[in-house]
Amino acid sequence: MAGNSFGTIFNITTFGESHGIGLGVIIDGCPSGIKISTGDIQKELDRRRPGQSEITTPRDEKDKVDIISGVFEGKTTGTPIAMIVYNKNQKSRDYDKIKDLFRPGHADYTYYKKYNIRDYRGGGRASSRETIGRVCAGAVARKILELKDIHIYGYVKQVGPIKVEKINIEEIEQNSVRCPDNKKAEEMVNFILETRQKGNSIGGIVEIMIKGLPSGIGEPVFDKLNANLAKAILSIPAVKGIQFGAGFKVAEMYGSDVNDEITKKGFLSNNAGGILGGISTGQNIVFNFPVKPPSSILVPRKTIDKNGEETTVITEGRHDPCVAPRVVPIAEAMSALVIIDMILLDGSRKIFV
Repeated sequence: MAGNSFGTIFNITTFGESHGIGLGVIIDGCPSGIKISTGDIQKELDRRRPGQSEITTPRDEKDKVDIISGVFEGKTTGTPIAMIVYNKNQKSRDYDKIKDLFRPGHADYTYYKKYNIRDYRGGGRASSRETIGRVCAGAVARKILELKDIHIYGYVKQVGPIKVEKINIEEIEQNSVRCPDNKKAEEMVNFILETRQKGNSIGGIVEIMIKGLPSGIGEPVFDKLNANLAKAILSIPAVKGIQFGAGFKVAEMYGSDVNDEITKKGFLSNNAGGILGGISTGQNIVFNFPVKPPSSILVPRKTIDKNGEETTVITEGRHDPCVAPRVVPIAEAMSALVIIDMILLDGSRKIFV
């Protein structure tokens, strides 16, 4: 499958490049009879798209989706679902000056070494615009999960040195940084704008909370729920790690502090992040991950060209000073794809029980 497909039963394959004709996805294995519309997909794409606020890239893409197969009279047919979003506002000429240079922090060098060809137009397949197809597919997965009262919430927990002090789900979409703490959100926005004025970029931490998933979901030993979620999240551009529950803090804790005690009423804590032995416990699944600063900055960086000659590069064009807010709907989509696939896997082993 050459790395462009994801999932076992609910399987997706994304296609397209940042500055090509368009991008999209093919979903295979979606159950029939699920109510779905372009509005359901568009709602999630609007959360991901560029140009939505002052802290994102000014590239003005409306990212309008077309469903071209697999849906009839507003319901899925059980056959492959194909969706496409056409690029309308690409400016490939912005990259003419760097077509022979490898931008530090980008995948230019590694893609060239792997494929021996360079699509310099905005990063090509390595661009975050590839995630359009994931968000489209994730929107379908979320519709199915909502029927089971399973909900996924993502939010920005930290930008640079600024950390949230509280988590209020209701406040996430009330600010442009998707922070669950409106007070800290204002500080984050100001910090991002100050960073942009310096021609630089900044990183952040995104957290995902999955509510309503019953216990017993997960496929040991190599397809553990946390392992599949980790692969899904680490496949998102700019993500540099992941931790579940107490995460790396467990290195400083005693077993008596880490173990989640169990009573008749349930667990007394959730240091495991809702997963034990790779299987869901029925608690909220909680994990977070760092998102690196965008690599396209106006600060001169040392690099080499395709001939191996040393030079410096400044990446001009339209870029995000912080991608964490736009990663949120992508991470939600990838989480939804993992959860629906593992629920279907779990059901397949019980079909004759």
